[in-house]
Amino acid sequence: MENKILVETSARHAHITAEALEILFGKGATLTPKKDLSQPGQFACVERIDIVGPKKTLAGVSILGPVRPANQVEISLTDARSIGISAPIRESGDVKGSAPCKIVGPCGEIEIEEGVIAAKRHIHLDPASAEKFGVADGQTVSVKLDTEGRSLILGDVAVRVSPKFAPAMHIDTDESNAAGCKGEVFGEIIK
Repeated sequence: MENKILVETSARHAHITAEALEILFGKGATLTPKKDLSQPGQFACVERIDIVGPKKTLAGVSILGPVRPANQVEISLTDARSIGISAPIRESGDVKGSAPCKIVGPCGEIEIEEGVIAAKRHIHLDPASAEKFGVADGQTVSVKLDTEGRSLILGDVAVRVSPKFAPAMHIDTDESNAAGCKGEVFGEIIK
């Protein structure tokens, strides 16, 4: 599995600030880890929120911890259309000029002027893994998914390299469903 990378489906989720956490869940609120994620220090939380768009609400959306310096909501393009939001395809953290929404928690709500994106498909790699794969931070590659009956090649995959990362590719639910991903899936990096 020389050029193979683990492919994980990243379902809709939000990253919130400490200030937003207190508004949504009450003064002194903290995020409660429910499940560790593949990226070191990242976790899915027990706490859930609702994402409100002009047409509809996505109820019970996961929050990923720890808290972040900016609020960000990552949804699929199907989700965005269903709630009436025009979410741009962006790398995580690139929220300038992105879509607004309302976020509702059990104790309050906030309106964010920007922060809703459809996450650009990407690969997380530590420096040693990047060297092994022969890729560099900021590079764009394709990844071939061999799934039963729905194999496909995903282009425009951003490579992100940091000593803080563990090797994994992240795609959203639209992309995962298009490829018929089930169980553990590996993709072949094509440069």
